[in-house]
Amino acid sequence: MEAALRAYRPYNIQEEKDKETILSFLERYDDAYERSNELAHMTASAWVVNPDKTKVLMAYHRIYDSWAWLGGHCDGNKDCLAVAIREVREEAGVENVVPLSEDIFSLEVLSVDSHYKRGEYVPTHLHLNVTYLLQADEKEDLHIKEDENSNVSWFGLDEAIERSNEEWFKQNIYKKLNEKLREIYEND
Repeated sequence: MEAALRAYRPYNIQEEKDKETILSFLERYDDAYERSNELAHMTASAWVVNPDKTKVLMAYHRIYDSWAWLGGHCDGNKDCLAVAIREVREEAGVENVVPLSEDIFSLEVLSVDSHYKRGEYVPTHLHLNVTYLLQADEKEDLHIKEDENSNVSWFGLDEAIERSNEEWFKQNIYKKLNEKLREIYEND
């Protein structure tokens, strides 16, 4: 994973700074891929699009009380792409999900406010996040993951941004992901 992170070309200043932070953290902490590191840990997310690349799959997350992308903790797995695919299958019930590329699509350092999960207190920490661009069929049945989300649905690219309640994500993450998607596939 570290080689892929080093080779990744940041899209903007946010990704440039976040890449430096992630690499620095990985050099300092042996447990960066484990939740036991309560300061920060690696996570993987997915921007899941339909074959026409006109819609994105999102879940209504209970903790964040917002429509959001799919993803989760690496929990010791350094194959972040495999983690992103696993999370899409778990959180949305989608079985036939494939990467449009095995390359990293985006990088983010995300702050997570303290909260309770399964009755346990989780202190404020950072998610050192790697995002992948995945594809799934919008006709495939969707299923919620009761302990994490209350709904899963496909939205048009711009609608996906509008549906989120998290302003920082809307302006700095989801907007960026859509821009990158359009740049890559605008001539297809």
